[in-house]
Order: sequence, then C-alpha cells, then structure tokens
Amino acid sequence: MQPRVTATLKALIAVMIALLLASQIFAIPEIAQMTADRNPDVAQLKIPGIVAAILFLVLVQVTLVCVWRLLSLVRADQIFSPKAFRYVDVILAMLICAGVLIAASYVVIMLARAVSPTVQLLAALGVVVSFSLGLLVIVLRGLLTKALQLEQDMSEVV
Repeated sequence: MQPRVTATLKALIAVMIALLLASQIFAIPEIAQMTADRNPDVAQLKIPGIVAAILFLVLVQVTLVCVWRLLSLVRADQIFSPKAFRYVDVILAMLICAGVLIAASYVVIMLARAVSPTVQLLAALGVVVSFSLGLLVIVLRGLLTKALQLEQDMSEVV
C-alpha cells in the first residue's frame, strides 16, 4: 500500500478518534439530558444510557487504534506476521462486545417500557451488523492465516 494512502488513513482515524472523544465528553451527556427533560418517564435511564453510549464509542475507538496499528504493520511490510493477529483478535472482540452491549441496552430499554418500533429496528440492525462484521473479520483472519502460511512456505523455497 502506498505511504500516502496509509498516512491519509491514519490522519482520518486520528480525526475520528478526536470526534468520538468530543462526542463522549459533550454530545452524549447533552443528548441524554435533553431526552430526560423531554421524557420524564424514562429519565431514570439517563445515566445507564450515558454509560452504554460512552462504552460503545470506546469500543469503536479501540477498534480504530487496532486498525491504525495494522496500517503501521502494512507500511513496515510486516502485515503477514504473528503481530497482526493480536490486533485482528481485538477488533473481533470489540465487534462481539458491541453486539452484546447493543442487545443488553435493548433489554434495559424494553424492561423500562420505553421501546418504540424504531428502537427495536435499530437494536436489531445494530446486533446483526456487529455480528456480521465479526463473521467477516473471522473470514479475513483466516485469509491472513493462509497468507502468512504461504509467505512462510515461499521463504523456505527461496
């Protein structure tokens, strides 16, 4: 991959992490407060909602850091090394945790009887997307395993 592409991707990842951090500090508490003010019947969900939203964004940030590290391995021409697996495994774990967090959040909202059809649809979509991406990462991990094996075989031949 060209150095300009990896540098651009890293810059975009840095911007995304900064924006996510700003969202965690400013937007999420503000939105939670506005929602609690407009809907007093679900005001008790304000703090759990803030915690879940911030935790979800932390999962995204950890994933972005892992992608950053994978880009560093690409740039150093070391992507086909055992080091890459630890970052891929963390990305997989973050996707699974995101799916579980979305499902758990849905259950909490459902128990509070604050579930609208839109929330149900978004929760289902979130769980399906996170687990689908997890399965995709499993496939890509298998491809990385195969590529590492092929590279090792080629180095033995040469």
